[in-house]
Amino acid sequence: MKNIFKQGFVFIAICMMAFIQNLDAQSAYKIGKSTTNVMKLSGTSSLHNWDMHTGNFTGAAKFGFKPGNNDKLTALQSLTFSLVAQQLKSGKKGLDKNAYKALKTDRFENIVYELVSATVSDEKDHKYLVKTKGNLSIAGVSKEIAMDVYCTVNKDATITSTGSYTLKMTDYKVKPPSFMFGSMTTGDAITLDFTVVYEK
Repeated sequence: MKNIFKQGFVFIAICMMAFIQNLDAQSAYKIGKSTTNVMKLSGTSSLHNWDMHTGNFTGAAKFGFKPGNNDKLTALQSLTFSLVAQQLKSGKKGLDKNAYKALKTDRFENIVYELVSATVSDEKDHKYLVKTKGNLSIAGVSKEIAMDVYCTVNKDATITSTGSYTLKMTDYKVKPPSFMFGSMTTGDAITLDFTVVYEK
């Protein structure tokens, strides 16, 4: 009986140690104030290409690392991102105004993303490919999207994430805006490019 009790105690102790190690391997991050942070929307029109960008957005993530090695990224457990749509600027007031109208920013202030799942693959030089699925909400419409994101674990313990995703405005019930009394029309497809630096 004593041996059974002892073996059970040892088993429980091992499980607890493994659980604690797993907790230690998870780290909470938030989007920092890095000057390299940028979110850019770009598209085409009947006259010329256009883009809108901003460095102002918020978000948080929980990354998983190999126990005892904070350079070895193994998982992305959660991630949220929020951008005030009117922070996006093109440098042209007319374009911005029509874009905000198309995005219905009077009713839906934020563009929001929330991670559903992710798998991490080791690339090289502390760089990782993260295949993600998540819900992207624009103008009050939410769609699940699949996106490849590249994450680099930096020497200062920050994590730089970069990616690109092309979507159709009409998928989010956004009517491609027009300008100059309809003489300039924009294409349906827009591309989202981003560089985001996360810090503990």
